[in-house]
Amino acid sequence: MAKIQNSKQHNLILGIETSCDETAAAVISGGDTILSNVIWSQVAIHHPYGGVVPELASRKHMEKIVPVVEKALADAGADSESIHGVAVTCGPGLVGALLVGLSFAKAFAYTTGLPLTGVNHLQGHIAAIYLEPDPPSFPFVALLVSGGHTNLYYVAGPMEFEHMGQTRDDAAGEAFDKVAKLLGLGYPGGMVIDELSQQGDPERIRFPRVFLDKNGFDFSFSGLKTAVARYVQGEKTDSGSIPDIAAGFQEAVVDVLVHKGISAAKAKGCRHIALVGGVASNSRLRERIRQEGEAAGITVHIPSPELCTDNAAMIAVVGYHQLSKGARSSLDLDAYSKTSHSGRLGVVRRHSGKDIIAPFL
Repeated sequence: MAKIQNSKQHNLILGIETSCDETAAAVISGGDTILSNVIWSQVAIHHPYGGVVPELASRKHMEKIVPVVEKALADAGADSESIHGVAVTCGPGLVGALLVGLSFAKAFAYTTGLPLTGVNHLQGHIAAIYLEPDPPSFPFVALLVSGGHTNLYYVAGPMEFEHMGQTRDDAAGEAFDKVAKLLGLGYPGGMVIDELSQQGDPERIRFPRVFLDKNGFDFSFSGLKTAVARYVQGEKTDSGSIPDIAAGFQEAVVDVLVHKGISAAKAKGCRHIALVGGVASNSRLRERIRQEGEAAGITVHIPSPELCTDNAAMIAVVGYHQLSKGARSSLDLDAYSKTSHSGRLGVVRRHSGKDIIAPFL
């Protein structure tokens, strides 16, 4: 469970997150203690459409950003005078949605005279693990699995990352959503497939495991999605077979994620691995990676479910570390839809003969 404390402390950072369909604000203290973490989800709004509608998401962020920030400050017992800095997600994500949070953060920082820092959303997911009572020691490997990203990183320090691999097509979360839509299960796909799979037999239908190179760290889930589609088209499916299809699909995804994650930790000689991102809430993935980690002598760290989903506490953690290093953003900071450098989180610098990814400053 994340560390939460409802009292004012030193070095308070206000975090703001609006990269997709959650309007979120949080206040953290000292880079590792949550004073408040408010999330307003749009899942019910986008559910009828089977996925996030970007324009609708942006409009809802505009409606909710002020009350969400006000509640985060009130829950933390903080105000503009006790806050020391503002951290805001500037990408990757839906640009229209990002601009809502970014514009609010700029206005808040300007009117209060507080320092502003833009945060990479993927760094935030990794930083979520620092909010847990027993975070991994450095270095560790991070397996980041979310709706739009499936990446592996070697984490050398709080803000130093070496990019190891990523998906070449669909992210795991995208595959969950697309298969759920194919099966008529609705949105969000990850949650409904996770629940339905518990009623199915994961061994009855064996879908392909796309490892690409078993010794490499890239992923591919597009072919698996296609295999499910072809199975559904070629078989007479009914309500009784859908749980087995969901369970078989989920098991194929989990097999690949767990194999790649544990292999990456072994390749780097790391005794710790962090599973982060929205898909890290998947119960089967959490179970399997813990089992395989224990068998390999690797300690697995997973944030509590509320910190796996998009949230502002994780953004505030990154902001704390960036501001501590003097990394401030100007008011011309812009939003971006994709992470540059093929999944890398910042600029490359050499460290002990290896490429280490330092954050964007």
